[in-house]
Amino acid sequence: MMRESDQATPILIVPGLGGSEPEHWQTHWERSYPRAQRVEQADWNRPVRADWLSRLTQALRDAPGAILVGHSLGCALIAHLAWRRPDLAIGGALLVAPADVDDDDRIPRDVRDFAPMPLARLPFRAAVVASTNDPYMGLERARTLAKAWGSRFVNAGACGHINIAAGFGPWPAGEALLADLMRETGATASTSLRLRSAGMRAS
Repeated sequence: MMRESDQATPILIVPGLGGSEPEHWQTHWERSYPRAQRVEQADWNRPVRADWLSRLTQALRDAPGAILVGHSLGCALIAHLAWRRPDLAIGGALLVAPADVDDDDRIPRDVRDFAPMPLARLPFRAAVVASTNDPYMGLERARTLAKAWGSRFVNAGACGHINIAAGFGPWPAGEALLADLMRETGATASTSLRLRSAGMRAS
């Protein structure tokens, strides 16, 4: 008999600059869902686009059809991958607080290798979650990117960069968004994700 964890669609966690700390919501999700795993990078603090793309490409080859969960620079990485590798099977993407790699006043010098941000329509269903006071991305710029990518746009309110500094360790509202995306794409969510998202809607 197939275990429930074997039936669930894989989830690839795609952090941004610096990786995601132990209490970051991405790390919570990685620990919580049986088929979630982090796309590890050789150097989280000195991102090289080609190297990061190579790691993400290999992760997708190992988990075809996975749902991608990107944060910050991880969102730009996913956009670059979709533009360069339309042959890869991607089930969908949740793009949270993307960093505006085209705005030198907002982003560190270390991430300029990821500019310009691809604006091609994504060949899979996606949702862009943005904040009204994100220091790394203006709300209207995020809305413009979502439109260019053909993605659902979610205004999360005043949530900063939706990271530890902004108070986001566990993020139940994000889990509900992930469950919605998986349902829309026909992906199979784990029982734990279905229960958590159902609890969020009931509260």
